[in-house]
Amino acid sequence: MTTAVDILSELIGFPTLSRQSNLALIDYVEDYLAGYGIHARRVYSEDWQRANLYATIGPQDRGGICLSGHSDVVPVADQPWRSDPFTLTRRDDRLYGRGTADMKGFIACVLALVPRFVQATRGADAQPVHIAISYDEEIGCVGVRGLLQQLEQDAAKPTGCIIGEPTLMRLASAHKGKSAWRCCVQGQAAHSSQPQLGVNAIEYAAELMMFLRQRGRDWRRDAGDASYDPPWSTVQTGTVRGGTAVNVVPDRCEFDFEIRPLPGSDHHLLADELAHFARRRLVPEMRRVSGQADIRLEAQSAYPGLQDNASLDEIKQRCAAAAGQTAFHSLAFGTEAGLFQQAGIPAIVCGPGSIAQAHKADEYVDCAQLEQCLTFLARVTGV
Repeated sequence: MTTAVDILSELIGFPTLSRQSNLALIDYVEDYLAGYGIHARRVYSEDWQRANLYATIGPQDRGGICLSGHSDVVPVADQPWRSDPFTLTRRDDRLYGRGTADMKGFIACVLALVPRFVQATRGADAQPVHIAISYDEEIGCVGVRGLLQQLEQDAAKPTGCIIGEPTLMRLASAHKGKSAWRCCVQGQAAHSSQPQLGVNAIEYAAELMMFLRQRGRDWRRDAGDASYDPPWSTVQTGTVRGGTAVNVVPDRCEFDFEIRPLPGSDHHLLADELAHFARRRLVPEMRRVSGQADIRLEAQSAYPGLQDNASLDEIKQRCAAAAGQTAFHSLAFGTEAGLFQQAGIPAIVCGPGSIAQAHKADEYVDCAQLEQCLTFLARVTGV
């Protein structure tokens, strides 16, 4: 536990915000592994400013279990932190800092167990332990895709993966997917005293946002899977940009929205419905004033949900025995697990801390959660 906290203190000290470099953290982890004779490889982003790290402890020619976490964290700007978010701070039995729960606490536990992994994987019949650390998960599970492409070329892929997102150490075998979109409304500027000569991009954007909101209300009324919280698909508008002055009819407005559909539903098609509504109802009206008026949708990011199916049976049994749990939960938030599953690597989500603490000021993880994580990881890997 002392080692895990020390490592977590180091990891929190790296301000690895999404879209920014994580190479200092990767250097630290790579050096730490090298101290135990473990070779790690990097899979870089296109601009070479960020990297995934992948290491195999033990035999290189067989499956084994993978322990996976992301290195990036969300911003802290304008959040009322009581202490430096990039300095690990202990108050009572809680450890505070950006990423303590989401999800550097898990990575610290994995690294703290490396000496035991080394000892346990020396035998001829030993199963390896793989460690995967990815970048830019928070903006759509971006980095891990390149890593999974490289694993396809390996002699042996992991036979199962544990994604250490914060679940309060409860086992999860399903989660929703997500797609994020940008809607761009091109109108026509005019003086506000003669709005009929312009095309108010903000007002048309508002109609589109209300279309999305109504669909979200419909889904809520038809809630279909009680294993999720909430038990319905969700859609929400997250950002809006437009306008220059109150006395100018705005000629442009953009807004970003996301869809988190229940697995098996057709709610992922909502963006197509919105585009159809725009083409049929709004664009013809806009073009009666300006032939240049338009509405466009741009896909920003997407990742699949995690499906609880027969492919997960073996990893579920292994994790259940290690955790002493029989129930598996479904998550409303997304992870990289669906991408591992698509790559033929069955995945379970289980990690220390609560998602309720993630992305907030004074993010923390309970020390007891780290203790529980260390015990679980030791059991599930057989060390």
